[in-house]
Amino acid sequence: MSSLKGKTALVTGSTSGIGLAMAIALAKQGANIMVNGFGEKDAAISAIKAFGVEVDYHGADMSKPVQIQDLIQQTEKRFGSLDILVNNAGIQYVANIEDFPADQWDAIIAINLSSAFHTIHHALPGMKKRNWGRIINIASVHGLVASSQKAAYVAAKHGIVGLTKVTALETAKTGVTCNAICPGWVLTPLVQKQVDARAEREGMTNEEAKIALVSEKQPSGEFVTPEQLAALAVFLCGPDASEVRGVAWNMDGGWTAQ
Repeated sequence: MSSLKGKTALVTGSTSGIGLAMAIALAKQGANIMVNGFGEKDAAISAIKAFGVEVDYHGADMSKPVQIQDLIQQTEKRFGSLDILVNNAGIQYVANIEDFPADQWDAIIAINLSSAFHTIHHALPGMKKRNWGRIINIASVHGLVASSQKAAYVAAKHGIVGLTKVTALETAKTGVTCNAICPGWVLTPLVQKQVDARAEREGMTNEEAKIALVSEKQPSGEFVTPEQLAALAVFLCGPDASEVRGVAWNMDGGWTAQ
């Protein structure tokens, strides 16, 4: 497949997890990739390069606006354009509001919300000039509904959905689209640790613990996979999605249908 051949994608937080799956899926379609993140960058780059595309890496700290500006500028300089922007970088902290440290609030808002504003701010002029672009913000089911002890994360993800809608309205007459993907439970290494701990604590099999954990919120009892989310991103980059604009598309096993 080469439906995105000649295009360049920047995926923030793409050294592992959902971001890496997004980068690989876009590379499979022929897109060149700018990798960003604090994980195992060499392994990520090797996995993406296997599809015969150009790959580079920029270690921008997504809480730093000056570094984000450089990330966008260096992507355009290296590849000649930035056509697809996937805002995926994110962190989490869990506590009741009265116990929530102010520095954790600030960090989550900076990385999960403000970074997307800064990347879009700097990427849009080039996209508008070329009259083609795809902006995909990885929000969360928590951009649509709330859970206790996640004040900063829920606030940031609701903000991402709002930012997505405004961006979509401002680009509605152009060839640039902006949409959000809202995953439910995804079986990341972090979540697998929760599954393992529950299995040991409650004396059940790993599979039973997985179903118990997921089913509390996700009626299907099944995790969403990074590859499923990446397939949705590929669709949003294609011509059939040119009139999908400002959507917060949940892939959550029925979580928000309740």
